[in-house]
Amino acid sequence: MMTMKALWQKIARRRPHTAPVSAWRLLVAQYAAYVGLFVLAKPLFMLTQPGALWQGAGWSDMPEVLLHGLVQDLATAGYLTAPVWLLLLVHTWWPRPALLRVARPYVALTAVVMALTLVGDAALYPFWTIKLDATIWNYLDAPGGALSSVTPLYIIGVCVAFALTLAAVYAVAVLPWRHQPAAPQHRVRRTALWLVAGGVLFVAIRGGVGKGTANVGMVYYSANPFLNHAAVNPLFSLVSTTSKTDDYGKKARYFDHDTCRRYFDALGYDTRSLHTPQLLRTQRPHVLLILMEGCGGTFVHAVDPLSDPTITPRLNRLAAEGVVFTQCYANSFRTDRGTLSTLSGYPAFPDLSVMKNAALASTLPSIARTLRGAGYSTDFLYGGDLTFTNMRGYLVATGYERTTDEQDFPASVRRSHDWGVTDAITCDTLCQRLLARRTDKPWHTAFLTLASHEPWQVPYDRLAGNKVANSMAYLDDCIGRLTDRLRQSPLWANLLIVLLPDHGIGYPEGLTDLDPRRAHIPLILCGGAVREHRTVDVLCNQSDLAATLLGQLGLAHDDFRFSRDVLSATYRHPSAVHVWSEGLWHLDATGLSAVSTQQADAAPLREEPQPSEARRRAAKAYLQTAYDDLAARDAALHNRQAGAH
Repeated sequence: MMTMKALWQKIARRRPHTAPVSAWRLLVAQYAAYVGLFVLAKPLFMLTQPGALWQGAGWSDMPEVLLHGLVQDLATAGYLTAPVWLLLLVHTWWPRPALLRVARPYVALTAVVMALTLVGDAALYPFWTIKLDATIWNYLDAPGGALSSVTPLYIIGVCVAFALTLAAVYAVAVLPWRHQPAAPQHRVRRTALWLVAGGVLFVAIRGGVGKGTANVGMVYYSANPFLNHAAVNPLFSLVSTTSKTDDYGKKARYFDHDTCRRYFDALGYDTRSLHTPQLLRTQRPHVLLILMEGCGGTFVHAVDPLSDPTITPRLNRLAAEGVVFTQCYANSFRTDRGTLSTLSGYPAFPDLSVMKNAALASTLPSIARTLRGAGYSTDFLYGGDLTFTNMRGYLVATGYERTTDEQDFPASVRRSHDWGVTDAITCDTLCQRLLARRTDKPWHTAFLTLASHEPWQVPYDRLAGNKVANSMAYLDDCIGRLTDRLRQSPLWANLLIVLLPDHGIGYPEGLTDLDPRRAHIPLILCGGAVREHRTVDVLCNQSDLAATLLGQLGLAHDDFRFSRDVLSATYRHPSAVHVWSEGLWHLDATGLSAVSTQQADAAPLREEPQPSEARRRAAKAYLQTAYDDLAARDAALHNRQAGAH
């Protein structure tokens, strides 16, 4: 019998049956094989799905599915090809046959993983109606629950499909390795070129050269969820969600369930729109919501008497004409979290971004979804990269029919600001679009600005001595010019403009998250649809905009559990919460209490004017309830994925 040593020596002496090929050719062939397989899998995925899931889509949609999904396919193929690139780089300096024979088992393993993923995704989608994700790991220990909803014949069919897919994937993926790389020459030059190739591969892996990195929602483009799901690469979805899995139900455990519920219920988040003053002339105005990047209250004299009135005179004028909320506070310190809090009326969290979790984000209520149900058309415009933090995926999943970002602008203006297209250009584009619209059908447009952000470089110099204040003055000027143009149009009479930032800012320098002034933000309602000027001094959060706005439109907002109609007679416990990476505070009529989220006992960080157990308890109950709600949404997704029995 041949010993293991003899067997290894025999393998080491083997020679390929075909002539050696260039390592470049081998690398490109491997990458192309992965990309080709992922692209081919998309029409096969659609072909295997029941017609009821297509929701009006057809094969004519396939080109867009392939086009939008390609960037994710390129990224996933890049991840799979990276070990091959590394192996061939090592081979340049250590050309040993045994080293290269590691490649074939690796590629064979990727073939198995790809086949399992592609077939599993197609087989489970009719039951889950979302892409394959980390939930699958919950059933490895006890697969009986998932298998109980399918017939033996279905299981046999899936096994046959897996065998055929594995054979096809293996044949294509391993095909390049029938050849052996040619002996390396000009090693230094080849190494330099190989590092350049690695850079190209890295760009593909991160999803391009934009500020946003590859994420599940980056391929979302349609109001039809099925088409978005068809575009998603299932292996990318599985790996990315696995890296983000968390047990939300174990976070912020301060009280037992009943005690926490009692404390949270006492905070009065269950408001209804009752006896609300009518701020608007009509219940179906056009709604333009402008999220002003970083424009905290310390720049707007209308809400902060300590601020310089010369920084944002246009906003101050709009506040004097419309309805201004003087005691509104941001839920969070980041754009992705503040945007979600505004549009979905949902809490922010200290250690996670719900927006980045495509499946969870899609379960949230939203202003856009509710307005669409009331007959509104919806769209979102941003001059930056909407793939950043999965923003496009969140927007499309929660009701925005059309999204526009930097890629939709001419290449000549995409870098007019470090973050994308500067505000003067996006405001002009927005204005042109709005003026071209019909006035007989209500619409909702949301617009996120970007220029009032580090590094504060703007084409404006009215306050050149202070870069931060000058960038806010530029934002103010852009909004003022936009509203002036709209004021002269027929749209104005039935137009409601909502102005508020995505988050506050540490200005003047030295303001920390422990200081409520950092989270203090302006909230202004203006436009021809507003009846008259009014100042609202009630304490509230930006997450309360959803219920308050829908209350004015006479629309139900029961599904916005954490959003309150602050104009309603049912709003009896005014308060605000702000969350950052290390803590949160609760602010009410008695004062402020900030607690740490880094310590199990939520140690107090700041209390004024006096310590208050009630305020600390309120902060902890709010955060625990928010995590509980997130855990419940996650569990509901898991239950749905387990199969509707």
